Amino acid sequence: MTLQNTLQKAWLRRGPLACLLWPVGQMHAGAVVLRRWLYQQGILKSWRAEVPVIVIGNVVAGGAGKTPLVMALVKHLQAAGRQPGVVSRGYGRQGDGCLEVLPQLPASLCGDEPLLIRQRTGAPVFVARQRIDAVRALLAAHPQTDLIICDDGLQHHALQRDLNIAVFDERGIGNGWLLPAGPLREVWPPTNNRKQRPGPQSVAPVDLLLHTGQTAAFAGFQSHRALADNAIAADGTQVPLDRLKGEALVAVAAIASPEAFFSMLRQRGLTLVRTEALPDHDSFDDDSNTDALWQPGQRLLCTEKDAVKLFARYPDAGQQLLAVPLVFTPEPGFIEAFDTRLSALGTTSFSRTSQLPSTHGHQTS
Repeated sequence: MTLQNTLQKAWLRRGPLACLLWPVGQMHAGAVVLRRWLYQQGILKSWRAEVPVIVIGNVVAGGAGKTPLVMALVKHLQAAGRQPGVVSRGYGRQGDGCLEVLPQLPASLCGDEPLLIRQRTGAPVFVARQRIDAVRALLAAHPQTDLIICDDGLQHHALQRDLNIAVFDERGIGNGWLLPAGPLREVWPPTNNRKQRPGPQSVAPVDLLLHTGQTAAFAGFQSHRALADNAIAADGTQVPLDRLKGEALVAVAAIASPEAFFSMLRQRGLTLVRTEALPDHDSFDDDSNTDALWQPGQRLLCTEKDAVKLFARYPDAGQQLLAVPLVFTPEPGFIEAFDTRLSALGTTSFSRTSQLPSTHGHQTS
């Protein structure tokens, strides 16, 4: 068992290992409070873009389903006549410079999630170590952009935002302790009243909360996840999942919770003779991971997030390599609350008849 797996297991309860790390977590909490106070006092400077900025993030370590929500909101905004752009750090990529994500760019240069967002939505996407640099570059290159969505960044206080959206999966807040004793990056629950700041706050106010798992960990808007009816090959060919029943299939996933993907495949009646759970954002550069797993004549299934790398690695695989998209749909009340929040900011009103489309995204939990 890796150190990461050991910690994630320890974060679910207040056991011996978590208690041993609790003093370090208190130091982390103090550092979080101090950093936020420095921004509140103007000692550390923050920057505001000339268009509204929406941050979609989480307060727990690891993936929780941010990217499917980013894509869903981008498509909703586009359907409403808006022209959103997306910024991200591009976790796991080579280098940390500012870069525009183009559809055919290798994931190793821009990150798998930003590339997936660009390919699925067509919206301009920029990555940079400093999100401010990404926002500035995006607005300079695409001046028609009227709204920015930041994929992750609740703790990135240097970039001022107009709307904070937090996502949670089934883990909720785990044992409720801060890193490394627990999964929290900052204290939860947050202070939601922006006008009441009697002292230094340790967490950014959260405007909307969405659960991305199959079950909600606590109160908040919920969403629905299901596998699409068709898997997709690199050339766009669609293969019905029902047609794959009875085959001896291999599945691979380099996401936050690979077993969730494997379980959903089995629930659709598919037979998985082998599975390979790799670390989140794995580059698939290690031949031992996929080449040894994938035998000639077998069909390999993966997530869309992994497909942006595997399709490039195996360009001649044809229908032997298939991505199985995730259909991600937040409940209707969430998009209504989202539109209301944007209207309160003085932005262009949305049509109340607009429905949030189901979005094919990657499995993250």
